[in-house]
Amino acid sequence: MGVVLPVLFALLAAFSNALATVLQRRAALSVPQSQGFRPGLVLDLLRRPVWLGGMLAVVVAGVGQAVALATGPLSLVQPLFVLELPLALLLASLLTGNRMPEAVWLAVGGVVVGLGVSLASASPDGGKADVPLDRWMPALAACAGAAVLLAAVGLKRPVGKARAGCLGAATAVCYALTAALMKYSMRVLDSDGIAGFFTTWQTYGFALAGVCAVLLLEHAMQGGPLVASQPALTLGDAMVSLLLGVVLYQEDLRGDWWVLPQLLGVALVVVGVLNLARRGADLRTAQ
Repeated sequence: MGVVLPVLFALLAAFSNALATVLQRRAALSVPQSQGFRPGLVLDLLRRPVWLGGMLAVVVAGVGQAVALATGPLSLVQPLFVLELPLALLLASLLTGNRMPEAVWLAVGGVVVGLGVSLASASPDGGKADVPLDRWMPALAACAGAAVLLAAVGLKRPVGKARAGCLGAATAVCYALTAALMKYSMRVLDSDGIAGFFTTWQTYGFALAGVCAVLLLEHAMQGGPLVASQPALTLGDAMVSLLLGVVLYQEDLRGDWWVLPQLLGVALVVVGVLNLARRGADLRTAQ
């Protein structure tokens, strides 16, 4: 159960996030477009029941993710969220009644096989539960700086692929940081109870990072086609989370010749995600 439990809850979270993406995409396209960063966007979305349904799915995903992170390594749990994109396509296809082309199914298979090969060959280790402050500070500074820079560059661009890609990448950084902080908070909850959970700064850190991720996600969805934002979000979250798992929690990945199947699996995932985004991942079809 050491691997099965976190994988099952990570898959539940990925499915819930995929459903949230479909619903939030529909809602985001139904409100007035904005050229700059507009916190009031959320107020407009609150009047859309479909967006509230998407946020409910986000809550379910958050619970599943918290359990997965509490029971498994960050470098195992977060890469599984790559499956959000093919799951979102399947859900969008079901909602619209449109059949997915054979090429899309092949791309979905590539993502699934590639993810399985890369994770099986990497065999992420649980690492260390405790993360000292001197490891947190550089990671926090790097993630915050990257997210701010990407968001600033994206918001200066007109609506299109560059804008959506930058905002999607900024969202990915915030999501990965949220997961890293959440994992630590779940450890505190397990060891020190609810009092410890609400007195550790990581709890408020992941809440803040999560709010930033939601705001950036809505702007990324309005910023341009999903062919640009979704690969940046999907692949960026996995890569940054993997890096944070190694740097913060000192999780181990198998080396030597195991690197070859890992790279093969990553290549299959990247090609599959790019093909999915290019061949019908624009969830405007879900309206």
